[in-house]
Formats: sequence, structure tokens, C-alpha cells
Amino acid sequence: MTKQKSKNISVFLAGCRDGIPIGFGYLAVSFSLGIAAKNAGLTALEGFFASLFCVASAGEYVGFTMIAASASFFETAIATLVTNARYLLMGCALSQKMSPTLPLYHRMGVGFGVTDEIFGISVSRSGELNPYYNYGAMATSIPPWAIGTLLGILAGNLLPESVVSAFSVALYGMFIAVIIPAAKKDKVIAGLIIASFALSFAASELPVVSSLSEGTRTIILTVLISSFAAIVFPKDFEVKEGENE
Repeated sequence: MTKQKSKNISVFLAGCRDGIPIGFGYLAVSFSLGIAAKNAGLTALEGFFASLFCVASAGEYVGFTMIAASASFFETAIATLVTNARYLLMGCALSQKMSPTLPLYHRMGVGFGVTDEIFGISVSRSGELNPYYNYGAMATSIPPWAIGTLLGILAGNLLPESVVSAFSVALYGMFIAVIIPAAKKDKVIAGLIIASFALSFAASELPVVSSLSEGTRTIILTVLISSFAAIVFPKDFEVKEGENE
């Protein structure tokens, strides 16, 4: 066994170890996501592969919501693209930690598994990023994500409607847990969240806009609000000395 191969195995196992707690968290969250998939009419197998190939809670939820609303393929694609746009930035950040000689297939492999949590543990590693670390983290976190969605759909098919409705609320709780801490730290974000709720309600009631499909309204509001925030309240990301060493 060559020295490089032995190193790759060691790094892969380290990724597996760090991905285990992420996998447990994914299992719980994706169970609620499975309820949303069930409500959209997906089978357990369809939900499993949807989560296996699209590892994104917000992106999948938007996708399932668009399916439930009978949105077009174009509307669904644009909505999920906008929702998952942050992963483009995460991928760019990770690319700066990779060796310039790293083959394209490794870059694509790492890019496939970029999630908030995997990005967090990957970007915090010192030195150049070995793609086998990400592969290890993906190996122990992505399968539980897909299995949780499958179990959620199966549970949705077996449990009483009242219980299914309760689990559906749990998914909204997950998103509230994402926005509340950020809103508490930043008044601008808090204001934008409130404005998003108000504008979403207004768009569903206004004469002309309400005639648009739910998916189209979501796309328009997401682009307009995020663009407004980026222009009016730009963020100044300063890199502290020694932060990337």
C-alpha cells in the first residue's frame, strides 16, 4: 500500500467519524421532511432517492411544496436553484482549500455533498482539503438523511392523520430554529424575515399577483427580497489575520 493511499484511508475514516453525529441529526430532520414528501404524493422509494441525490432540507422542502402545488418543471427548478444558491458560495470557499492539481472529478464529488454541516467541518480543517475527508463524512451522513425521508413517508402512510399533521408542524419548527437565532443577532435579518412573511401574505391576496402560481410568487419574492437586502444592507466580510492558516 502506497503512502498516499494509506493517508487517504486515514482521512476517509476521520471523515466518517465526524459525519456520524451529523447523520444522527439528519435522520431526525429528514423524518419530518418525509411527511412533506408524503403530502406531495411521493412514494417511500421516490422520497429515498430524492433525498439521496438532493441533500438539502430547504431545497427539498421547496421541491416537495412545488410538486404538491402542481408547479411546472421550470418553476420547480428555478425555486430550488434560488433556495440552494448559498451552496455555490460554499463550494467556492472549499475550492480555495483544494490543491490546484486536484482532478475535476474529485471537485465534483466534493461539490455534490456540500451541505451546511459538511461544509462547516470541512472548511475548519487546517491545510489543504483532502476530498476523501468529505467522502467519509458523506458516507455516514447522507444515507441517514435518505433513510429518514423514507421512514417519514412510511410513517405518514401508517399513522393517523392527526399525528401526520403534528409531524408536518415539526418541519416548520426546524426552519424556525434556523431563522430565530440569526434574527436575534441581527435586526436587519429580523426585519427582512417579518417583511418576507408580510409580502408573502400580500402576494397571495393582491388581485394581479395572486393570479400567479404559488411557485412563481415564491421565486419572484425570493429574488426581490434577497436582492434588496444585498444592495441596501451589504455585509462586510473581513478575514481576520491568521484565520485561514
